[in-house]
Amino acid sequence: MKKILSVVGARPNFMKMAPIHKELLKHRKKIVHKIIHTGQHYDKKMSDVFFKELELPKPHIYLGVGSKSHSEQTAEIMVEFEKVLQKEKPDLVLVYGDVNSTTAAALVCAKTKYNPEKTIPLAHIESGLRSFDRLMPEEINRIVTDNLSGYHFVTEKSGIKNLKKEGFASGNIFLCGNTMIDSLKFYLNKIKNSKILNELSITPKNYVLITLHRPSNVDDKNNLKKILNIFKGINKINSDLDLVFPIHPRTRKMIDTLGLT
Repeated sequence: MKKILSVVGARPNFMKMAPIHKELLKHRKKIVHKIIHTGQHYDKKMSDVFFKELELPKPHIYLGVGSKSHSEQTAEIMVEFEKVLQKEKPDLVLVYGDVNSTTAAALVCAKTKYNPEKTIPLAHIESGLRSFDRLMPEEINRIVTDNLSGYHFVTEKSGIKNLKKEGFASGNIFLCGNTMIDSLKFYLNKIKNSKILNELSITPKNYVLITLHRPSNVDDKNNLKKILNIFKGINKINSDLDLVFPIHPRTRKMIDTLGLT
């Protein structure tokens, strides 16, 4: 029996991991798959609701790290995840995307050995993506994680090109597609039967969905003010267009902190 651990911590991770968990359940006689939730996203609206809607089981292990600076969060995840590895001794660890949980888990796998000659095998889901902007914390996370991974599962052809250009072995690169699209396809019927438009009094095909949480957009007062003014401008240009803004806790906090309410 092989044991695989999936390390997740944020909303995109949950959506990328859901189809993989469902697929691994088909092989439960040969594979044990455990979900490790770091707690990077800990708010119920940012975590619990996603597990429920994606029909995922409760995480097998919850690290409960919570919100901290990038360095503190990464360090604390590493400390707690090392304890998990020492206890669980997995045959493979899966990490997803480009969040701090991803890189923290990758670093621990690279530094943890069952024997003097072998570290814990690591696979990166959504490998090879690049923005070529190293001021983005996510870009650093992508580069570090890819360099520590033994298996690179790529969502698009540009990822293969980037990895080969950086010198990664072709035999360890797999073009597998985007598991977020797998999640979307799995829930299409549920989406079609949703009553959310009626609940929010939204006109079908006449609305804009807004997502806003990147630090570069919301932590800078001038940038955030410009973006909020754009929303107001859209409303003035077309008052019949519905703007749907499920506001991120970080964005709400910064709007209040910066006095932009």
